[in-house]
Amino acid sequence: MAEQYQRKPNTKCVICNKPVYRRPIELQRSKGRAFCGMACYGISCRNEKPCLICGKPILAKFHKKTCSRSCANKHRVGIQYKIGRPRDKVVSERALKIRLIEDRGTKCERCGFDKIEILHVHHKDRNRKNIDLNNLELMCPNCHYAEHYLEKSWINKKN
Repeated sequence: MAEQYQRKPNTKCVICNKPVYRRPIELQRSKGRAFCGMACYGISCRNEKPCLICGKPILAKFHKKTCSRSCANKHRVGIQYKIGRPRDKVVSERALKIRLIEDRGTKCERCGFDKIEILHVHHKDRNRKNIDLNNLELMCPNCHYAEHYLEKSWINKKN
């Protein structure tokens, strides 16, 4: 019985430096990058960047900046979020709604629905920055939806 022919290694794995044989044309195509197996190829494909705090490598996807919760907490020290709440939409919308309820009552101005908790503030000219009281209207969710979306409904499209 003849021994099985074994080729002599002509290059090394880029990751682990294990000697491997690759055909010369394959080495030319891959610009000299050769891997001993799928594990080393997978390691070469990883896109890693260092953690901002400890420098430990982390995967670059998901826009992560830190490797763990403890590093994230250290990174956040001293950051002051929204001091004085300059652009807090919830607070301003709530204030507008309370003012409209005081001026115009507790019902939808179109259909008379009387659940205060779910009434919406509608801008007649559809410009959210225009908060003039003449431009605002209290509406129930059904009337508000009908106002904005009924005209664009797929049911109304004629073939």
